[in-house]
Amino acid sequence: MIIDERMVTYINSLDTGHTPFLENLERTAKQDRVPVIRREMQSFLKVLLLLKRPKRILEIGTAVAFSAILMSEYTEEDCIIDTIENYEKRIQKAKENIRCAGKEGRIHLLEGDAMEWMRKLSGPYDVIFVDAAKAQYLSYFPEVIRLLKKGGMLISDNVLQEGGIMESRFAVERRDRTIHSRMREYLYLIKHDKRLETAVVPIGDGASVSIKKE
Repeated sequence: MIIDERMVTYINSLDTGHTPFLENLERTAKQDRVPVIRREMQSFLKVLLLLKRPKRILEIGTAVAFSAILMSEYTEEDCIIDTIENYEKRIQKAKENIRCAGKEGRIHLLEGDAMEWMRKLSGPYDVIFVDAAKAQYLSYFPEVIRLLKKGGMLISDNVLQEGGIMESRFAVERRDRTIHSRMREYLYLIKHDKRLETAVVPIGDGASVSIKKE
């Protein structure tokens, strides 16, 4: 927990909720132990989308399509969302959820490896939302920056690893050290890359918001 759990509980108690479909999808995902973006991150993402008003979004990491469907609810009807997922079991569930939500015309599910897909995409995208394998954020960056429109917004989720990112790598369990070091390198990169202006926010499991300079 990055900030006090009681504070998170209080903030989330103010939440006004979503459509019945999204509420049920979130509940089912949690029951099935499928990770979805945390409630406070959902609120943050909604505000960012309403500010940005994107026409094209790329999401890296669909899971069961909860966040893609959420983003479709807080963007205009002409906004198209391309979302990439590599895990076959989740792909089928994501397809079903997109269909049941009536979003097949707006959400395009790209099946397969994220890097392979990004190399084939031409962009530009107004918003890119990265919520996939944490050790790969650094690898994705060159293609992400290529595909992001000037003035576009890059949103990266789960970047603070329950607060563990501030610890020395020797204080992190050995199995987590690669992710820890790669995420620290990623955060340094997006804060120091001259093409971006980036804020790292201790919300949910940590998020960063970057704007590609004009």
